[in-house]
Amino acid sequence: MAKKNKTISFSDFLNQLKENSITTSKVVESKEERKYFLIVCEGERTEPQYFNYFRNLLPKKLLETIEVNGEGDNTLNIVRKALAYKEERENNILLPNYDEVWAVYDKDDFPNERYHRAIELANQNNINSGHSNQSFELWYVLHFEFLHSALHGSDYIKILSKKLGFKYEKNDERVVRYLFEKCDVRQAIKWARQLGKIHEDENPSNSCPSTQIYKLVELLLVYCEA
Repeated sequence: MAKKNKTISFSDFLNQLKENSITTSKVVESKEERKYFLIVCEGERTEPQYFNYFRNLLPKKLLETIEVNGEGDNTLNIVRKALAYKEERENNILLPNYDEVWAVYDKDDFPNERYHRAIELANQNNINSGHSNQSFELWYVLHFEFLHSALHGSDYIKILSKKLGFKYEKNDERVVRYLFEKCDVRQAIKWARQLGKIHEDENPSNSCPSTQIYKLVELLLVYCEA
């Protein structure tokens, strides 16, 4: 069991970023142009709800640079749709191209081959694959504990209900608000990265539990003090 650090809420984390604005500004100033993000999500509400809450915490001047789409589709189809949006944007001379395109989807109980094909298609087309095995809710669980057992996604729901103190329901805005106001996103990132190291020599279908969502969150955090 990893040593538990002092919990710091996301809002407190943003305040720390402001106090440490010199370091943060150096990172942002190193970018020649503002980055444009497209996040294409498997779920119609759960994942978009999280990223839109995140988006609304960013400086107002950055709100229009981050687009979040909830498609209500899965794995391979999500990557295909992300690619279609990317190509559509590239053909629009009136708008800048997306700098970061993310496809956010889950392994769930889909066949291993389909999951692997989705990841491969993303890699072949400069799409960032924000995949989770088993599900996006793993990212939520990592805000509370280091989970390294290969549980089914339904077990994440039970864990979250216990940790939250109320029944976890998809699309419940209280969940996202709790994560941002009472949990430590930095600890969640550390534990997600630790899972990645544990499974680094395994294929994605066997890498359970694991999630790539922390990589996207890290990128967005850079812009919290842009």
